[in-house]
Amino acid sequence: MDLRKLKTLIDLVQQSGIAELEITEGEERVRISRGPVGVPAAAPVAQVVTLPQAAGAAPAATGAPAAPAEGEAAPEGHVIRSPMVGTFYRSSAPGAKAFVEVGQAVKSGDTLCIIEAMKLLNEIEADQDGVVKAILVENGQPVEYGEPLIILG
Repeated sequence: MDLRKLKTLIDLVQQSGIAELEITEGEERVRISRGPVGVPAAAPVAQVVTLPQAAGAAPAATGAPAAPAEGEAAPEGHVIRSPMVGTFYRSSAPGAKAFVEVGQAVKSGDTLCIIEAMKLLNEIEADQDGVVKAILVENGQPVEYGEPLIILG
């Protein structure tokens, strides 16, 4: 299935408000799901971006996340969760400046990070204004659907 068809299907799910769409063509199968109502999450696909990277090269970390240590309480605030399974990136390219840092003020719609899923890079945006209290995931780390990524205060 080509990328244009996938993008069209994703747009269809976003615009129609349906919760899930599954398409099978021969041996290929695609399932697109929206997060459950009431779970604050950014739009599934905001923009497709490419990450130039040497084959097999791991992206360089752009700073240590502010993840709570064992026994330490997680910061309270508005939690930005992963809308999909994929790989978390703090910047648009290896060595580039991170989208956000702890203590930085963000506005609704600002890009917070990228989740790479099936070779597509999906920008995750803030769904409200706030200050970044914690970044809970390390650069290049795999994330699951619904996993907390960033806490805004």
